[in-house]
Amino acid sequence: MEVEITDISSESGISTVGDYILKRKVGEGPLSIVWKAQHRLSGEEVAMKQIYLSKLNRNLKGCLDCELNFLSNVRHPNIIRLINAIEAEGCIFLVLEFCAGGDLASFIRQNGRVQESIVKRFTRQLGAGLQVVRAHHIIHRDLKPENILLSTPDSDAVLKIADFGLSRIVHPGDFVENVCGSPMYMAPEVLQFQKYDEKVDMWSIGAILFELLNGYPPFRGRNNVQLLQNIKESAFLPFSRLILPGLHQDSIDICTRLLCKNPVNRLSFDEFFYHRFLRR
Repeated sequence: MEVEITDISSESGISTVGDYILKRKVGEGPLSIVWKAQHRLSGEEVAMKQIYLSKLNRNLKGCLDCELNFLSNVRHPNIIRLINAIEAEGCIFLVLEFCAGGDLASFIRQNGRVQESIVKRFTRQLGAGLQVVRAHHIIHRDLKPENILLSTPDSDAVLKIADFGLSRIVHPGDFVENVCGSPMYMAPEVLQFQKYDEKVDMWSIGAILFELLNGYPPFRGRNNVQLLQNIKESAFLPFSRLILPGLHQDSIDICTRLLCKNPVNRLSFDEFFYHRFLRR
């Protein structure tokens, strides 16, 4: 996908980028802002991710290239769709499909723990999206509930893996060592500044799956040191005593094997994808 070059214009307090009117800010981070926007002619609602190029170091620019190349070549119901890319005044605007259901973090806050049958359906969708990511030899490196979007606010929503801003290509047998991601969903080998491979994403999926089932993440800490210490000292996953008696053994097994501290023994993507939890 070629990046369109345009200007940001503002008339009567209304800002436009290319053919899109910026309506309101829906999210903001240190490197980017996400806007809800609308096409001036068709009225189509979209999300626009505004990325400040001057704030990106060499590694993050490489991640942006990876994100653009991957999303422009992929069409899959469980991966956020890139509609266009526009460069304007030192920023790249990624024009993305708008997901009316918000993100999975909001869904968990509103609903608490999720029924096992719905968790299974959500996880199947994540697996289907990740299968495409894996086929392109990409690791996401920031899988978390905030980066899983829902097409609608309902439990029958279609899940979309989003925000590939930390993604990169890693071929089988290769390792990387940049520390990045969100600590509560970050694999212990990343927290320990060790080299890692695609299995860091499997840890993150395990943490998301655990949080869906229990309503809270598997490990927490006041800082990264305490978080890592809590992971190291855990002999068992802290399943809620309220739900544990009613959980199917397959749910416990897949969480335990995804949240395995030693990446060598952690489920691979194929082992996750064909696990009984997703197949029964």
